[in-house]
Amino acid sequence: MGRTVLPITQAIHEEVASWAKFRRALRKEDQSALDDCFQAALMHAAEGAYATRTDPYEVVVMAILVEQQKAIRALQAEVARRSEEGSEI
Repeated sequence: MGRTVLPITQAIHEEVASWAKFRRALRKEDQSALDDCFQAALMHAAEGAYATRTDPYEVVVMAILVEQQKAIRALQAEVARRSEEGSEI
């Protein structure tokens, strides 16, 4: 029999757990930022299941990048809106 593949959410949780010592070494505000990144990975677990990657870390990183890009776009849109209104940024 072949190896069984872990469900993606379990794989993501294991990946998050593997970073526990790193997380503890961070300052509180940085811990919060890291938690937000890992939350992004969990938000995209369903999409990660479709990706069929053998390394869950790739799913985690891609999910984080997607959420970061969404945040960048929202900020760019806000800057553009304020520029059009003549507001100070």
